[in-house]
Amino acid sequence: MTVATPLLDTVKNPADLRALEESKLRQLSDELRSEMIDAVSVTGGHLGSGLAVVELTVALHTVFNTPDDIVIWDVGHQAYPHKILTERRDRIRTLRQGGGLSGFTKRAESRYDPFGAAHAATSISAGVGFAVGRDLQGRNNHVIAVIGDGSMSAGMAYEAMNNAAETTKRLIVILNDNEMSIAPPVGGMSNYLARLVSGGAYQALRKIGKKVAGALPDPMREAAKKAEEYARGMVTGGTFFEELGFYYVGPVDGHDLATLLPVLRNAKEMNEPVLVHIKTQKGKGYAPAEAAADKYHGVTKFNVVTGEQAKSKPGAPAYQKVFGETLVKLAEKDDKIVGITAAMPSGTSIDIFAKRFPERSFDVGIAEQHAVTFAAGLAADGMKPFAAIYSTFLQRGYDQVVHDVAIQGLPVRFAIDRAGLVGADGPTHAGSFDVGYLGALPGFVVMAAGDEADLARMVATCAAIDDRPSAVRYPRGEALGVAIPDVILPLEIGKGRILREGTTVALINFGARLGECYKAADRLAAMGLSTTLADARFAKPLDEDLIRRLAREHEVVLTIEEGSMGGFGAFVLHFLAADGLLDRGLKIRTLMLPDIFQDHDKPEVMYSTAKLDAEGIVEAACAALGRQLGAARA
Repeated sequence: MTVATPLLDTVKNPADLRALEESKLRQLSDELRSEMIDAVSVTGGHLGSGLAVVELTVALHTVFNTPDDIVIWDVGHQAYPHKILTERRDRIRTLRQGGGLSGFTKRAESRYDPFGAAHAATSISAGVGFAVGRDLQGRNNHVIAVIGDGSMSAGMAYEAMNNAAETTKRLIVILNDNEMSIAPPVGGMSNYLARLVSGGAYQALRKIGKKVAGALPDPMREAAKKAEEYARGMVTGGTFFEELGFYYVGPVDGHDLATLLPVLRNAKEMNEPVLVHIKTQKGKGYAPAEAAADKYHGVTKFNVVTGEQAKSKPGAPAYQKVFGETLVKLAEKDDKIVGITAAMPSGTSIDIFAKRFPERSFDVGIAEQHAVTFAAGLAADGMKPFAAIYSTFLQRGYDQVVHDVAIQGLPVRFAIDRAGLVGADGPTHAGSFDVGYLGALPGFVVMAAGDEADLARMVATCAAIDDRPSAVRYPRGEALGVAIPDVILPLEIGKGRILREGTTVALINFGARLGECYKAADRLAAMGLSTTLADARFAKPLDEDLIRRLAREHEVVLTIEEGSMGGFGAFVLHFLAADGLLDRGLKIRTLMLPDIFQDHDKPEVMYSTAKLDAEGIVEAACAALGRQLGAARA
């Protein structure tokens, strides 16, 4: 018996897809969904979003001539089916692995990825750029920006749409709506209406109506325009987008190829910005994902049959959980404490706070700029806001941090999650720059936790600071297993701690490399190099007395941090230079992240590459002393 070749095996690229009979696209979509599920079960990653857009992905590459036609995926969580169809199927099981495919779209990876993504709400702005570039260069290709309903909570999306109608005649935006109730439920009638209003006959009739209305007196012409818009808006929900200058089509069942294909073909023929609103189901086609509360948005490796995800071995608590539980403890005694997050309640553990204090917890959506200024307003009114935001996402609100918080000296407390490297999510999500960009601001208190007990105390310290902004940074993942005291006391501002005394080498840790610093100190001691281990705790204000003492009493000083150039090490060097301590021949090395955007890999591999593990620290100390590592061991 001959086994039929799977249809997906015959599709190496979108050109092969476009050669298929349309009747076969349903089968191809089902095979594509199965392939994605199987691949992510091996690699882990973002599953639910990709399952939601399988049919949309097939439809886009069928209707449009990619890569000449530009398709931009917002965020990139949903791009796995796109990767499979665009010459990367043979590598899809390297997804998010060292040396493998990125978990997001990436220009360097494929000609089918015209614009890299990972942060939300960028696709329409980039699309406008591509469309205007096309217009100025006299080309005729299409530009399609896909954006999710969550990303539409970000102001940048509306800034782009508002600009689009003024700058280009041809741009297609696909609003992938899998959560928000933007419009009534999709059914046969709404699909029919979507096909109708996107079709040439309706548009021709609409143009005739506009010509007739154009001959009317101004009041009657305006009334006719409003009547047409609102009549269409009554059944499609598109009035808002019309006001932004987009012709609205939808809602459309995003899993119904018989509807999607003609609607996209109609949108392709329009000579004006158009928004196609599709409704999809996150986790579509995989029962465990459909039944899960988070629709398997992000998963570890899992059993395809049962959907059971691999569980990590129980160990020390995650840093984010320590933050959330500590904030609850403090808020039990202080009713002015408020928790704020920007669409990441579980990722930052603000959800722990929200369960206990729902009236004092605020998820503002993907709106970091608003989150920061909202917190500033709360602080100005005497409240104690904690803005829990990933380091990489806080970059989006930096002007507000400077202008609305720092200049006014408002006591907003920033809980900076995902500080340092983040493994599989790669450079787009690495928390590399916050020490430098916050430490540059006058009056800011900048802390980094070396272990979970210190994180708890730093959260308490932030709560106690009421005359200036403060921040505490901590990494993704498990803490060190240090016991957290029942009574959590604030730290003395600007004071570090000595954890081990020595005479030759001084290691000054700032942040979550403390565990590796302990290992390095042990190895150096075993080599006969007496080592002091200090934990700075504060990058700003620096513990100048501690640094001065270590510089005077040791032959070599190393600073260790999970940050970029211009961070803690730079602050220490600046102080030592101003204090004249560099003039005495002190040997100092600043260990930090390399001056590159590191590709994704396992965190331990990334830190080894950055030479921020124990071996890298020992190597740097020996090099500063002019010793070969092997000789030192001997």
